[in-house]
This record gives sequence, C-alpha cells and structure tokens, in this order.
Amino acid sequence: MPAHPLPASSTAPGALGAVGKAFLNVRDAAEYLGLSPQTLYVWRHRRQGPPSFRMGQRGRVMYRLEALEAWIREQEQADSRCNPVLNPLTAAPQHRSGYTTSA
Repeated sequence: MPAHPLPASSTAPGALGAVGKAFLNVRDAAEYLGLSPQTLYVWRHRRQGPPSFRMGQRGRVMYRLEALEAWIREQEQADSRCNPVLNPLTAAPQHRSGYTTSA
C-alpha cells in the first residue's frame, strides 16, 4: 500500500519537525484518514478506531503515524474484498458433522 502524504499542517515550514511527523493531533489524524475529527472523538469514546493517547500537561489527544498506518492495514485485512482468505467465493464448502443428506 503506498504511504499516505502527511497533512499539510504537519509538513509546513515551522512544523514540529520529527515530532510533528511521528505524532498527529486529532485534526491532522482525521485529515490523514479522510474522516472528520468528530468521528475520531466518537470512536475514541467508544474505544474503537485507531489507537490514541493523551500527551503533555494539557492532555491533547494524539495519534502515532505508524499506528494509523498499521490500523489502516488491519482494516484492509479484515475486509473480505481485500483479503482472499476471507472471500466466501474462494472458500471450500463446509459440511456439518452428523448431518446426512438424503439421495
């Protein structure tokens, strides 16, 4: 999967340098994922979505860029359209044990 470009606010001159590239705030993470910040807040409240944590005295919610990329890969593998192992059309027929068919 090609790497997603970093949000413009993280790569702009005067950004936080290496820290700005390794960690994204909610707004930048949402932009990176193509979601709204509200969606990330709701997912965090429900303990869903990509892993996040609080950073600093102000307790800002942050996302590791590498964790976002790993979460995206997990979503791709969980989708049967991207994972041939989960595709029901390629699965072998299942037979119930103890169930006989009449001929």
